[in-house]
Amino acid sequence: MSVDRTLTTVLGLYQDVHDDAKTEQIYATTTSLLTHLSNPLNLSLLTSQLLNSPAIWRRPNRMRTCYRIISIFNTAAIHVRRNEVDNSRHRGPRVGGGLSSEAWTRAIVKGADDRSPRWKHLLVLTGILMGMEGNGRQSLPSSLRNTLEHAVMTATNLALGPDAEEGLAGTGAVVLALNYAFPLLSDLSQASLDHDLLLPCASRALLGEDGLNSGLLLNAVNNDVVQYGHIFDWPTASPSFLQLQHLDQQPLISGMGPLSRLLAYGIEHARDSRVVLQIQDDLVVFTKNLFEQWQANKLGGLEVSEEAAFLTPETRDTTWPALWQFLKKVMYAVVAVLHRIVSRSLLDHRLRSDAVAPSIATKSLHVLRNLCFVSSYHGNNAFQVYTFTYLASIDILTQYPEACNALLQEIKPPSPGVIPAHPLLRSLDLFYLNLAEHLPLSLPSWEACDALIVQPATTYLSHSAPLSARMVELFESAHSAVLSALSCPDNAPLTVQLAPFYADTLLKSFPSHISPRQFRLAFKTMMQILSPPFPISATHPGLAETFLEMVRFRIGSANPAPLPPRPDAQGQSDMSSPSSEQSTLVMTLIDSLPFLHLSIFEEWMMLAAEAVHEIPDPAMREAAKRRFWDILVNGEMDVERSAIGVAWWGTKGGRELVLSGRSGGSGESGPDSEHRFLMSGAILEGATGSKL
Repeated sequence: MSVDRTLTTVLGLYQDVHDDAKTEQIYATTTSLLTHLSNPLNLSLLTSQLLNSPAIWRRPNRMRTCYRIISIFNTAAIHVRRNEVDNSRHRGPRVGGGLSSEAWTRAIVKGADDRSPRWKHLLVLTGILMGMEGNGRQSLPSSLRNTLEHAVMTATNLALGPDAEEGLAGTGAVVLALNYAFPLLSDLSQASLDHDLLLPCASRALLGEDGLNSGLLLNAVNNDVVQYGHIFDWPTASPSFLQLQHLDQQPLISGMGPLSRLLAYGIEHARDSRVVLQIQDDLVVFTKNLFEQWQANKLGGLEVSEEAAFLTPETRDTTWPALWQFLKKVMYAVVAVLHRIVSRSLLDHRLRSDAVAPSIATKSLHVLRNLCFVSSYHGNNAFQVYTFTYLASIDILTQYPEACNALLQEIKPPSPGVIPAHPLLRSLDLFYLNLAEHLPLSLPSWEACDALIVQPATTYLSHSAPLSARMVELFESAHSAVLSALSCPDNAPLTVQLAPFYADTLLKSFPSHISPRQFRLAFKTMMQILSPPFPISATHPGLAETFLEMVRFRIGSANPAPLPPRPDAQGQSDMSSPSSEQSTLVMTLIDSLPFLHLSIFEEWMMLAAEAVHEIPDPAMREAAKRRFWDILVNGEMDVERSAIGVAWWGTKGGRELVLSGRSGGSGESGPDSEHRFLMSGAILEGATGSKL
């Protein structure tokens, strides 16, 4: 069939709605015609008819149709440019329609006429721009490319404006087209975009029916999950899994990364800061809905460690990972947008004001809290954008004590003293404790600190059940939150009340519920809090030494066997070098030395040195000796303690006590054993030269 007859046939097919197979044939034939037509007028006619064709636009899933239009013109433009290059290189039969890229582009643009709305024009222009200039291709003269970019921006602003032909109906298509076209635009063209108009439309496109649809997929998943006893099955043939696969292939979802970057760019350059605040409100509502739907989902009640035991093989290997991959993509997109909102709030004087800043920080933390069931899954929050957004929001919030108090009051665990049974609620508790750790200095009183930080944390400090990886995180976060509260000088009354209980809890928890690293850090922090210059050291001077005695007493009965690996990744990394309950307690004594009062400092150096030689394992004992040496020489001590330490080491038997023990036994062997731990500049016996 000749090209002209094919054109006539296709134009006739455009007038009626057809089934899927026939529609796909129309798409393919249209692409071929766009490549092979040689008459510019026919190209303009084909484009004009395509943009008004009932066969194309009266079908469901308009976003898929928009994507196909962009694809058609992108593919056709690539072929036209390739044919132009081939025809210029080789003599012989002409390939394609024979039009130059410039002539073809002008003919297509003329077809985007007043008979079709601006948002449809934008689809055509985007396809042309991608095909001619994408991937480093430079197919058009600079003047025509600039004209094309200007046309893209003009069509965008008109399609988004209040006088747009189809109102909200075409905004999803505009965002889709701009998602692909924006990276190809020059800075000057990008600057001409009306970001105040774009942002609400882009937010609706990402979160609304054309995109994530308010997270309603999770409701469908819950309806399809079947439970057999304690086993959950979500088969690959279920409608919700097919819906997940379909959603993941939708144009705006498959391009969610670029779309989030487009939103982020718009947030940075919007003139009206109220539009930015509305985007944040949209994120709060969306993430809240997502969290509530996951909370109601049967699969939302599974601990990470329970997946293998409670999921069928098909669910564990296929549908479950696919769902988490989708949720992770959603979290990345939301955090990328939130990151730019928080960044702008640090620079924009309207958002930085005392009336607005605490609200932005609070809402940002609400968004991150709503996403904590995703971010806390297998370390999904371990990326720089999340960390900046989280910490920057906290930094802003800490400047406003009333806002800090209000936020913690709003999100604190509802039942103090009770560990929730639902894993999702434990994820919320973990987020709460990690957040509360940063806020004790910003709370109005030590009573508030006790109610909002210490009491919720004590729930997990008293926990004695077997630990999972999540419970290890909660337990250590609880310790960090309590230590943060006790470290505040204004909380001295609270510290006096809590310190004995906390020290006892700490010793009871080790090594069953707390890693050697966390135990040493916690005890070291406690000793620092109870020692000068903290005021409690003056009012209760005996507390620090009492706690040291508790550790020293336990060393004699502590287990010298190497500790087993812990269930959490951090705990496993702590065990990279061998340690035992006993060696950890000795290390704890050594760690505490830089903080002790001068009156007891030298005595406890001797006791710690003697404790080193209670460790039977040679490798662990050597590690303790190296740590003792580090304490003396690495600058952890102040000038006064360093002077006492030098004198003790050199003239009061400290060196011999550390290296060989009080008995002076043969714990060290080898020709260099006596020379490994020497103060800088020491003169050895037997060395050549004079002795002073």
